Amino acid sequence: MSKTRIYQNSDLIINETMKLSDDAFGHIIRVLRLVEGDIVTLFNGNSPYQYTARLVDVKKKQASVEIINKTQVANESPLNIHLGQGISRGDRMDYTLQKSVELGVNKITPLFTERCGVKLSGDRLVKKREQWQKIVISACEQSGRCIVPEVTEPLLLQDWLAQETEALKVNLHPKAMHSIMTFPMAAEIAQQRVRLLIGPEGGLSQTEIAQANQANFQEVLLGPRVLRTETAALTAITALQCRFGDLA
Repeated sequence: MSKTRIYQNSDLIINETMKLSDDAFGHIIRVLRLVEGDIVTLFNGNSPYQYTARLVDVKKKQASVEIINKTQVANESPLNIHLGQGISRGDRMDYTLQKSVELGVNKITPLFTERCGVKLSGDRLVKKREQWQKIVISACEQSGRCIVPEVTEPLLLQDWLAQETEALKVNLHPKAMHSIMTFPMAAEIAQQRVRLLIGPEGGLSQTEIAQANQANFQEVLLGPRVLRTETAALTAITALQCRFGDLA
């Protein structure tokens, strides 16, 4: 099996030859400088399979692959986590997205909150979401995941809180009575689904915390120290995966 794993957004069919996408071509040919006959591993993001493929018909601006075989990959966590992440500045948001995918998050919704401090709208918002989705894809390539989590359209916090769900809802709070590891929520997580709310830099306002409570979010703490937004998200995901998922 090739160590080069590349996302290819198309149907992958054994014994068929197909043209690589522009992104896949750029990474495989221009960055890695692979040549005709080299073996790569492809996945399309919507099935638990990865495909062995051979490079053929390599040209200056395009290349094709012949799909040789497929292998099922069973590395998705039994715990489905939907992360609602307050948008943070610069590479902090990028880092949170990348590492949360490595830890097994299934869906991410960027949230506009009172203290997010990031102004995005129109074309800038569309391009930013596309950038975030590419970061998620890259994290899947690196971590061996075949199912690509969706970065949904960014929402106002109030709109995300109002969405109907059967998942257990969790919000971090420094004065909560229980941690994730001690909270008596085993019975509530029968559906193996969690909605995790993480505030931006500066945290959620008191009004937003009250709104989360009204939406039946359960407050939990992560210990006695104040964590940055990216640290809080990754620590909470790790704790959830340790208790209910597949981290030993």
